Amino acid sequence: MSKRLTKQDLEYAVIGGSILGGGGGGSIEMGREIGERALEIGDVYLVSTDEIPDQAVLLTVSAVGAPAAKMKKVKPEDYLRTIKMYEEVINRSVDGFITNENGGTATVNGWIQAASYGKPLVDAPCNGRAHPTGIMGSMGLHKLKDYTSVQTAVGGDSEKQMDVEVYCRGNIYNTSSIVRQASIGAGGLVAVARNHVSADYVKNNGAPGAIAQAIEIGEAFYKGIKTSSDEAIRCVCEVVDAQIVAKGKVKDYKIETLDGFDIGMFQVDNQELTFWNEYMTLDLGGDRLYTFPDLIMTMNLMTGRPVTSAEIEENMEVAVIATKSENLILGAGMFDPDLLEDVEKVIGRKMVPYVFKYEK
Repeated sequence: MSKRLTKQDLEYAVIGGSILGGGGGGSIEMGREIGERALEIGDVYLVSTDEIPDQAVLLTVSAVGAPAAKMKKVKPEDYLRTIKMYEEVINRSVDGFITNENGGTATVNGWIQAASYGKPLVDAPCNGRAHPTGIMGSMGLHKLKDYTSVQTAVGGDSEKQMDVEVYCRGNIYNTSSIVRQASIGAGGLVAVARNHVSADYVKNNGAPGAIAQAIEIGEAFYKGIKTSSDEAIRCVCEVVDAQIVAKGKVKDYKIETLDGFDIGMFQVDNQELTFWNEYMTLDLGGDRLYTFPDLIMTMNLMTGRPVTSAEIEENMEVAVIATKSENLILGAGMFDPDLLEDVEKVIGRKMVPYVFKYEK
């Protein structure tokens, strides 16, 4: 059933989305700002895939870049500019919008576009958790040899002469790489529209219901926080069948922004976490406990609130929660071992054997 989203839904969405971000997916503060702006512009209706005709054309909207970048700047109008550019390129209007993933910011991707264009926000993200690369959020389109990717990107601070507008067409690997480079030129972040497909394709390859799951998690968080931060964390874990796997101070925190990504690692209670925007691995004494796309997330023990990898600080007291991938709503991009090999090269940790149970 179609649901008109409210400020309460927004608060639930950015908190629950941040948790499903698994260390990435953007900040809660930016997500709240975008959502509030959208609700000022007009009504935002969240609709299920069952309410959309199979032949409807849906467009993925997102932000691409490194959340920790200091020079990043994306304005609300940048998101709208990507849509105008995109529709000019394909010479037709689209019928609705989907976000690329869940996250503190990502869960509200599409809200401004939906409110401004009077079109539905469809509850079928490309992926129900956050992921580092555009290919992972392409719903398996990279495997279709005859599919041509179209992407538009806008962002950057014009006062610092860092503003960028990009249109590209080609295979998904090349267009995604161009957009990533555009984010670097724009200071770290760009608004993006990409990869229009039929609603039928989204139903079968995306993550229908993942926005509703984020809102459910956020609601559980706020139910628990009325009692304590510990209760908020417990309530969140209950929704996604997660475990609290570590508690303590962050130690040996290392982060660098490279090629438009935040890359690093740290320890909590003798457990080592690595991240490539999102948390990728969790090890204890050399034993692998969780591996992306399993969900690994840090929660501030003082406030109970989720903390992304870009927000972590040395000596911050956190709880690390984790749940297996089967408890999440995932898109087709999460089931391709080749994409995990790309992660292995960046973080220097084996992943494919832990996820797919075989060596390539």
